[in-house]
Amino acid sequence: MKIDWAALGSVFVIALVAVAVVTGLFAVGVRGLAARTVAREGGGTGTAGLTRALVCFAVCAAVVVYGVYLIVA
Repeated sequence: MKIDWAALGSVFVIALVAVAVVTGLFAVGVRGLAARTVAREGGGTGTAGLTRALVCFAVCAAVVVYGVYLIVA
């Protein structure tokens, strides 16, 4: 049995970067929801925060769905 260490390292690095990106996007989405709440309490609409949150959560969901697609296919 021969292990391709270069491929294993590549998969590890890509997975680590993907986790960091998805976690960061999710955090920005949560911050967008918090900004919307603050804006609504201050009398504003909070549309920018909600839009930012929805975009971030949509990208996170797309990455997860693509990962499941890669595993199943």
